Amino acid sequence: MVGIADYNIKERPQWCPGCGDFGILASVKQALAELNIESHNAVIVSGIGCGSKIPHYIRSYGYEGIHGRALPLADGIKLANSSLTVLAIGGDGDGFSEGGNHIIHAARRNEDITYIVQNNYYYSLTTGQASPTTKKGMKTKTTPLGNEIKPYMPVPTALIAGATFVASSYAGDMKHTKEIIKKAIEHRGFSFVDCYQPCVTWDKINTYEWYKEHVYNLQDEGHDTGDFLKAMEKGLEPYRNNFERLPTGVFYESKEKTYADLFPALAQGPLVKKDMSKRNLEKDFEMMM
Repeated sequence: MVGIADYNIKERPQWCPGCGDFGILASVKQALAELNIESHNAVIVSGIGCGSKIPHYIRSYGYEGIHGRALPLADGIKLANSSLTVLAIGGDGDGFSEGGNHIIHAARRNEDITYIVQNNYYYSLTTGQASPTTKKGMKTKTTPLGNEIKPYMPVPTALIAGATFVASSYAGDMKHTKEIIKKAIEHRGFSFVDCYQPCVTWDKINTYEWYKEHVYNLQDEGHDTGDFLKAMEKGLEPYRNNFERLPTGVFYESKEKTYADLFPALAQGPLVKKDMSKRNLEKDFEMMM
């Protein structure tokens, strides 16, 4: 049996004390352990940002790519070796600004990977600039008079793009976050998890205390995860009520063919385990020309 100790390393995270990234890191490790996934069968891919350091702090295969490019890397790894459990992880700036194009296409292709976004409304690593999810009115280094731009809406966007598993969680509730990540990993297809997390250094408004008063669990209210329109309604809720209520839990889940299912070469098993020595690659290339 796999235990959380199998994912521990000696290096200590270089995050601000109290950062929400600690809760997300612990939730990821515990989810992988409880699913009995051996560390050599897991890959954590990230972009650039505070939380994108997670591949450094977990004993598994890992790759820290360039800003906003976690999903193409994760897609390529999964396509080459479908036997691996592949997670992409990064912040809201990384994922929705530099990486905004990639989430749309990974979702519509239904790649069989899990994407966790650490959403704290800031570019925190670069010392507190406004990100795509910064709420209207929030003062940051780049919006000293208050942000006037409409925020990016992660859950509705993921739904419209075609993600077959869409959920959100709150980093301060590690038990719930762990369970959401487990469900995302077990889902066959593109799983998107929008994880709210406080930034204790730059955000003095959206604190742990603030989240405790505003988040609620969709499953506690009997939400139907198979109802796309209801999922969209719940995804839009924070933007219609000025963030007075933040739904967490699974918004939507559906069973559809994955990208690999559409191609015989991928559906027959991991590409890395196939003997390509007798394959006529010249003929393959001619077909593509």
